[in-house]
Amino acid sequence: MRFDPPLATGVLLRRYKRFMADVRLKDGSVVVAHIANTGSMAGCSTPGSRVALSHHPDSGRKLLWSWELIDVDGSWICVNTSLPNRIVEEAIRAGRLGPLRGYKELAREVPYGANSRIDIKLMGKDRPCFVEVKNATMRVGRQARFPDSVTERGRKHLEELSQQVREGARAVMLFLVNRGDCGALAPADDVDPAYGETLRRAHGEGVELLAYRTRPTLHGIAIEKKLPVRLP
Repeated sequence: MRFDPPLATGVLLRRYKRFMADVRLKDGSVVVAHIANTGSMAGCSTPGSRVALSHHPDSGRKLLWSWELIDVDGSWICVNTSLPNRIVEEAIRAGRLGPLRGYKELAREVPYGANSRIDIKLMGKDRPCFVEVKNATMRVGRQARFPDSVTERGRKHLEELSQQVREGARAVMLFLVNRGDCGALAPADDVDPAYGETLRRAHGEGVELLAYRTRPTLHGIAIEKKLPVRLP
């Protein structure tokens, strides 16, 4: 996935009202940027950090800037949670995700379960495959952790994936580790123990767990490699 044009950089002054951030650009001007992220952004919202923004001057939006990346310890991290589905879709269509190759059709945001929409539905094999995508940015040691805040919605998604398995479909929970400095992914049991419990139960019921690491840059984001999922 490419950023066109490449992102502009600045310094984060503050995040507030959950979806807004003040950023000082290189020319000294201060802009208000929208942030598409409902989580706590633990470790990814420290004032004074270098950040990267996209600019949308002709969009008609109230906020013409969007916060895309933050630099933590020399590595860019993608904090825009609206991008992972697009990144994964492009990788599947290009055949870069081995476990998800061979499907003839791909659809996004398909209704299923109890008033939910699956991020990606793959069809064209012996059974459909339901893929839920999560953006993982929190790091502990060399491991990415998910979630970074309590997520009842995330638990609901796992339960609905389990139901698809019971009905004979294939179901995949795919964690996109949107930073290039982690070697594995594990549930953040200290943040949301109920999510970790539900994840383990879903895996035991047949929901597949996949994790892929990206390498974000000012020009774009590409999936770099598959990571192990640890369930301690």
